[in-house]
Amino acid sequence: MEQISLTEQHISQLFRIPLFNDLPLNLKNSFVEKLDYTVYAIRKNDTVARQHTLCRQLMILLAGKLRVDAVDASGNEVLIEYIVAPRAFATPYLFNAGNMLPATFKSEGDGVLLMATKDSFFTLFTDAPHLLKNFLCVVGNCNKCSDVRLRALSYKNIRSRFISYLMQQRNGEEATVAIEHNQVELADYLCVSRPALTKEINKMERENLIHIKGKMVGLLNIPELKRAIL
Repeated sequence: MEQISLTEQHISQLFRIPLFNDLPLNLKNSFVEKLDYTVYAIRKNDTVARQHTLCRQLMILLAGKLRVDAVDASGNEVLIEYIVAPRAFATPYLFNAGNMLPATFKSEGDGVLLMATKDSFFTLFTDAPHLLKNFLCVVGNCNKCSDVRLRALSYKNIRSRFISYLMQQRNGEEATVAIEHNQVELADYLCVSRPALTKEINKMERENLIHIKGKMVGLLNIPELKRAIL
């Protein structure tokens, strides 16, 4: 990665991401001065962040595309998603306890990456409470779209992956879960074969752990289900 200067075009891209939506004009005007940042030109196959390393900086892709891969509990490299600019990424891990990155982020081609210290980003919250609201919304959305899968993939066996998925889709203490995927999609999502997933689900139904009707899953023995993912 090669360090470069921040341009007006980069700044325009910066204010397009949800994290910086609707900031007050006075803060926009002084934003760059208050943020301790570095801008990099990135090339194809550049690794911009590695799995299991500390998330020390706010990372924003201003141009280009990143591939996100994680090594699961079985040692297999799994494609999680693609990130297309402009977008902040790994944001939930910035202030998270332990703040270890759950995946590796690699450039698919030429791009531009902005990295800012978390201390300078944190001080902006006092100047713009609206920024804190945006941050919490982004963290919530990121957790829903990626953490569910990453957590499920941390388990080696099919049953534990499926139960982890169910528990994260569960709304509070409800005993019924509405799942987002059919079994073909879910098998791909959990990185298992569809026949193996179907066999395990049928086995869990026979054991009276769950009951499935369409995309609704009844949790019949929650304590036993939770024991499988301890």
